[in-house]
Amino acid sequence: MKKILLFCASVALVGTMNAQLTSKKGENYLPEAGDYAIGADASSMLSYFGNMLNGGTNTGFGMGFTNGATAITGKKFMTDKMAYRGMVRVGFGSDKVTTPSGTNEDVVTNSYNNITLGAGIENRRGNTRLQGYYGAMAMISLGGSKTSYEYGAGAVDGQITEAKAGSTFGLGVRAFVGAEYFVLPKISIGGEFGWGLGFTSTGASSTTTQGPIGTVEGGKASHFGIDTDNRAFGVAPAAVLVHFHF
Repeated sequence: MKKILLFCASVALVGTMNAQLTSKKGENYLPEAGDYAIGADASSMLSYFGNMLNGGTNTGFGMGFTNGATAITGKKFMTDKMAYRGMVRVGFGSDKVTTPSGTNEDVVTNSYNNITLGAGIENRRGNTRLQGYYGAMAMISLGGSKTSYEYGAGAVDGQITEAKAGSTFGLGVRAFVGAEYFVLPKISIGGEFGWGLGFTSTGASSTTTQGPIGTVEGGKASHFGIDTDNRAFGVAPAAVLVHFHF
């Protein structure tokens, strides 16, 4: 009789665990091998719903980036417990402003580029909707900008014809640990901490003027640090993160 009762209790326990990981519609709460995920800053979302509950003023919410580098972050689950991480920002742009100058036109053109790439691996622990994870990743960034000035009547001595910001280069590696809870099937809220090292270098800026002075270079800068994320490489995760898996 005791064996029968023990067997029934075991079946009930397994059933309860399965119920916690599957919705009433049969949807799995946890990510599975083959799933993708994208991350977002959940701070504005939590503030929005918090204001709804306490009668505060709401201005709407949006999906923010999970890092200071404004890179898109995502995951690819290779198994139920292991995923590859990626982050990417590839930005190029140019702005042109034309201003009448007598019978001519002055033109100011600003161009820029910002590139951030990162890759890593994440391992997970836990068999309930509360999941812990840890891992490591590496990142690289490049950037620069230039402003050109064209004068319709021709540049005179002392007028700037070109200004370049120093090109930037960054390299970093970090280890991280975090936890998340799956509030809905394949939707989790959590956060993480990281520690690592980073190196950034900014080349000399330059300003070119019409006349005998020509091109004058500015100073250079560099930084190396071993610290928490926001000091090491400027890619600290948001205080609260939300991930959507699909």
